[in-house]
Order: sequence, then C-alpha cells, then structure tokens
Amino acid sequence: MGVRLMVVDDHRLLAEALASALKLRGHRVLAAAAPAAGAAELVITRAPEVCLLGTATPDEPGIFDPVVKIKRERPQVAVLVLGPVPNPRGIAAAFAAGASGYVRHDERIEGVERAIMKARSGEAAVAPQLLQGAFSELLNPAAQPDDEGQRLLQLLTPREVEVLVRVADGEDTRLIAAGMGIAPSTARTHVQRVLMKLGVGSRLEAAALAARTGLLDRAGPVAVGPGSAEDPRPTEQPGRG
Repeated sequence: MGVRLMVVDDHRLLAEALASALKLRGHRVLAAAAPAAGAAELVITRAPEVCLLGTATPDEPGIFDPVVKIKRERPQVAVLVLGPVPNPRGIAAAFAAGASGYVRHDERIEGVERAIMKARSGEAAVAPQLLQGAFSELLNPAAQPDDEGQRLLQLLTPREVEVLVRVADGEDTRLIAAGMGIAPSTARTHVQRVLMKLGVGSRLEAAALAARTGLLDRAGPVAVGPGSAEDPRPTEQPGRG
C-alpha cells in the first residue's frame, strides 16, 4: 500500500520530479511545493504520513525550525530531511529537531523509498555509510576541514565559479546564459567543465559538493555578467566580426 506523502524542497523542479517518481511507484503525493513561510503550516494542515523536507544548507542555524513546528503540531508525521552530505552537526541538528531520518539529495529513488518506509514504521532512516562518516569525523576531526573546499576552488576559473554559484542556485542553462550574457551553448560548455573539474556527474552533485565543502563560502564575490576579469574579451556580442 502506498504512503501518503508531501514533498517540500527549495527547488520546485526537483520537488516535482521526486513527487512524480514516487507517484509512479504507487505512493500518494499530496503536494510538491517550494519552502515558504507557510510550508510547515501546509504540512500540518494536510497531515501526510511522511514529509520529505529538502534543504541545501543543513548546517545553517534554524534551518530545521519547520521540523520542530511540524512535530509539535503533528507528532504522527514522520519528517525525512533531504539534503547534501552534511557534517555531523547537520545530522545531529536534524534529529534533535525531531526528524525521522536524513536522505542524500543524490540518493537513488529506491533508497528514498526505503527511507520513507522506515520512517513510516517508526525506524530511524539514515544510510549506514552516512552515520559511519559522521561518527568517523566526530571521533577523528580533520585538522583543517576547509582544505577540500580551497583545493576545489583553485581548480576553477572566476567564470566557472560564477557558473557554479548559479548552478547551486538552481538556474538552468537558459538562465545561466541570460544572466552571464553568453550563448546557451557557451553556458553548457562552462557547466560541463565545472562538472569535470569537480569530478561529479550532475549539477545536483556539484551543488551538493559545493555545499558540503564550503567551496562557495570561500569563493568571495564573483564577477557577474559578461566581460568579467577572468575573460576581458567581449562576450557573445552580436554584430562584432
């Protein structure tokens, strides 16, 4: 028997895609909506069995306040956090708020479904490797946790950093091209170079990696639009021969 679900995520397209995939697997998805001031109220009103609550910043203070509110008003609703690979504090904060589990953004749909079924039955739904990594980091903290972010940042040009910022914001190729004043084909090439340099296979993985390593926090201001310092040549200007 299918589970009565709600999917709430920062990126509406991601929420709708996940909702569609779960519907195809026989679940009853009540809504797929981007988080807003009334997101917790919507979950409380609809009272699903399980709510998938997405976040791109699991380490941000107060990010799990909606979970606290949902559990206070509807304790029977199991809340699964959907996010990037967090540090141990992120996992701890999710469970402290009352979440039933934590699922990575890049998890396969079968893994998401298993977590949903566990959460509905009252079990903690966290991948063993995620817990193992969290305990390992807690027991053996890295001396310089920002080294990976700095190393990855040095692989990217300023223009590629701007592209990564836009990818992390959920912009598609068309929006990236428009925002940077370049052709869609050029934007697509930039995105592929970013994925290749970061060693990931998708935009979602790139955004998750950037969030996990703090890469974007270390990037500082980036040039926006055509003709940045990284590439002083005129960019995609029609009529120039």
